[in-house]
Amino acid sequence: ELKLVESGGGSVQTGGSLRLSCRLSQYSSTSNCVGWFRQAPGKAREGVAAIFTGPGAFTYYANSVRGRFTISRDNARDTINLQMNSLKSDDTAMYYCAARDLSTCEGDWDMVRKYDYWTQGTQVTVVS
Repeated sequence: ELKLVESGGGSVQTGGSLRLSCRLSQYSSTSNCVGWFRQAPGKAREGVAAIFTGPGAFTYYANSVRGRFTISRDNARDTINLQMNSLKSDDTAMYYCAARDLSTCEGDWDMVRKYDYWTQGTQVTVVS
């Protein structure tokens, strides 16, 4: 079973940056779709970005974060990173790393129910 451990998060001022990391227990032996999701109070969980850990490392972004967030893989550390720049108050939420056994992100990377493994979440708070 794939295990995920996330780190990062915290509080930052508007316009600031934060980086989230998600370490996968079977990174080198499998190809997975790994996504970052977030959930603000009273709102549904939504996809933020995703990356395919296999050849090509295709990436996917929500329109709300495109150009500000970057998802990337660190093969040496078996880790998927989410670099968040130009943070806004609307980015305040609990952030989750998720992975699925399907070896593709294509078409439905932002569908919560398509993911099999989740972290417990880390809080990101953007203050003005």
